[in-house]
Amino acid sequence: MAPSAIRTTCCIAGGGPAGMMLGLLLARAGIDVVVVEKHADFLRDFRGDTLHPSTLEVIHELGFLDGLLKLPHQRIEEISAETGGRSYGVADFRHLPVTCPAIVLMPQWDFLDFLKRKAELYPNFRCLMGCNAVSLDFHDGRIVGLEADHGGERLAIQASLIVAADGRRSELRGAAGLEVETLGAPIDVMWFRVSRKQSDTNATAGRFDDGGVFVRIYRGDYWQCGYVVKKGEADTVMGQGIDAFRAAVAALTPFDDERLRRDLPDFSAVSVLSVAVDRLRRWHRPGFLCIGDAAHAMSPVGGVGINLAIQDAVATANLLSGRLASGTVTDADLEKVQARRFFPTRLTQAAQVVVQNRILSPTLSGARAATAPLPLRLLGRFSLLRRIPARLVGMGVRPEHVRSPKAGG
Repeated sequence: MAPSAIRTTCCIAGGGPAGMMLGLLLARAGIDVVVVEKHADFLRDFRGDTLHPSTLEVIHELGFLDGLLKLPHQRIEEISAETGGRSYGVADFRHLPVTCPAIVLMPQWDFLDFLKRKAELYPNFRCLMGCNAVSLDFHDGRIVGLEADHGGERLAIQASLIVAADGRRSELRGAAGLEVETLGAPIDVMWFRVSRKQSDTNATAGRFDDGGVFVRIYRGDYWQCGYVVKKGEADTVMGQGIDAFRAAVAALTPFDDERLRRDLPDFSAVSVLSVAVDRLRRWHRPGFLCIGDAAHAMSPVGGVGINLAIQDAVATANLLSGRLASGTVTDADLEKVQARRFFPTRLTQAAQVVVQNRILSPTLSGARAATAPLPLRLLGRFSLLRRIPARLVGMGVRPEHVRSPKAGG
């Protein structure tokens, strides 16, 4: 039986932050767009939940910020680091020149559902949930479509442009023959939740002490916790048993034994993130473009992955919406997207690799000096300096602004 067929201008594989934002922006510009998302819903835990000021400014430029902030969220204006029994201020976002100078923590499923509902206000947007892109369609050296499995039904989608926004394990970038450059990641992260008591501080912080790195993120009635381990050692940690794991967590946190026993009954409450830092050497080929994690997997350092993905989507819409409207997207047009976003990607990943190799790895190996490093002491002493990491983390390198048109506007 021949597969069902859809013809559209742009087909986006992946309904994550990059894919859903790009779908919204293109639909807003009057472009026919189809987003295919392999999952039936967005409900997956321990995904990127940090919306940085750069992302919130994009939402403001679209006129949606007030509506977004009506959803349940937590607001972080400062970040600190703890080491040697002391706490040091690291970043202060309150002085950034944006509408919302803070990091907003919101479950990613709420954020994606919000973008999807906004996109569905446009008649030229279509999102197919539970639809998995499985192969690409080539014609004369150009990618002209993809085939998907939609609930057991084969679906052929023809488009002027296929965008892979299907994450760090993208199958489509491999199918397109694009080469991945691996930068290395010496860490993995074991994520879990711990309930919050009224007596707890609200501070989001990282703890760095010899042999241990721990991150706690304020999420209202619970803490989102990250226990950092050397690459590939999560299985060893779990092999030592849940009691040993709880003891290791207790040594780095103020959480009492009763709370940890209740919230960490066994390792089913723990999710292991295998950290990867990589990027494509070339993000495109005729008729095909990768953005977001499909183009560059980020470390969790700084929590910037979702925001880099959003910036990719905004730049793609800015550069390609007019070309898509005229039906004349060339490989040179796609190269402009990579040229625009490659520098901030490379610089951000370089900074993450430095943090991994010079701070996290030595700490986990017990090789870090007992005293706080000079930069951390300076940040703790001079509040004005905290605006620098706030700018780098909150806004990133080359923040994008919505330039794509609004159809009829």
